[in-house]
Amino acid sequence: MESGPAIFAGTVFVLFGAALLVWTGARVLHRAPVAQGVNPVASATLATVAGAGALLLGIWCFAGL
Repeated sequence: MESGPAIFAGTVFVLFGAALLVWTGARVLHRAPVAQGVNPVASATLATVAGAGALLLGIWCFAGL
């Protein structure tokens, strides 16, 4: 009964984390700013950490099934 919300939350977190990592990687690869008006290294690092954290959270949701 409670696996439905866990599957939904896990899917959302995994999709968001993967999309954020791909987008950040594309921006860094093209030497474009990840966030406007912020130190490029700090913004790329923070976006990478947030994307990896979302992926880990999604994996944790799936592991509870």
